[in-house]
Amino acid sequence: MVTAFVMIKTDPTRIPECATELADLENITAVYSVTGVWDLVAMVRVREYDQLADTISDRLSKVEGIRDTETMLAFRAYSQHDLEEGFALGFDS
Repeated sequence: MVTAFVMIKTDPTRIPECATELADLENITAVYSVTGVWDLVAMVRVREYDQLADTISDRLSKVEGIRDTETMLAFRAYSQHDLEEGFALGFDS
């Protein structure tokens, strides 16, 4: 599984709308409103590296109101929550 974090600057009047539209896109697993120079952070998870272009360049960046992005790829997860989630089979405990 490939995980990327996309920092996003938006039109200030469209932050909630951009967040909602992004959250509905395939392969975007979470969208956070944040403080600082960025307006939103989206977590992207795909099975193969090549799918990042489809998700980020072809879909995410075309959401109306998005002005700028910066993408960071994750090398390794250290959070126990992330490790457990990655191995979950979808069964309720």
